[in-house]
Amino acid sequence: MSFWQYLSNRHQQLLTDAFQHASAVFQCMVLATVIGVLIGVLTYRSDWAGNLAVTSTATILTIPSLALIGLLIPVLGLGVPPTVTALTLYGLLPVVRNSIVGLRGVDPALVDAAKGIGMSRVSRLLRVELPLAWPPILTGIRVATQMLMGIAAVAAYASGPGLGNEIFRGIASLGSANALNEVLSGTLGIIVLALLFDAAYVGLGRLTIPRGIRV
Repeated sequence: MSFWQYLSNRHQQLLTDAFQHASAVFQCMVLATVIGVLIGVLTYRSDWAGNLAVTSTATILTIPSLALIGLLIPVLGLGVPPTVTALTLYGLLPVVRNSIVGLRGVDPALVDAAKGIGMSRVSRLLRVELPLAWPPILTGIRVATQMLMGIAAVAAYASGPGLGNEIFRGIASLGSANALNEVLSGTLGIIVLALLFDAAYVGLGRLTIPRGIRV
């Protein structure tokens, strides 16, 4: 069976796997963004706290994804819980690092001016610092998403959702007629999703970043 015939025969399952893959990555990136920005907000004013946050989240990336998911299975079981936990942890570093860099890069004069007109610390953070730090934060989100697209494929090891199931089925049946088609369809599907997500982030950046501060 040719690759195109395989796609035609399996398109419904492939679309389902692609949707589950994209949904898992999107939901985990939302969690990683909220947690990562919060960590950045809590630590950017202190050098040691910021360094500790970056080092801690960087350490997570040194753990092989298959090993981390394997360690989570006895605690969280199979399926969605270990997948969401692992992907969220892996997505933290770029968001935390870029949040700290972005917040530290805000011009102190602008913060002082906001303070001078009576803005509270929370108002300054929400209305001045975070909007100005948004471009690097968005860059961190883009980088994290691209990483998670590939890492999410490993979630199939824990019976997780997504296109990794196609890849693992192909690897498990090497030598069969459709083994290569399964691996190729899963891999190309992940690449296409990664490109679509990145295009969406570019569009989001154009909508949310004023032209004067775009990088």
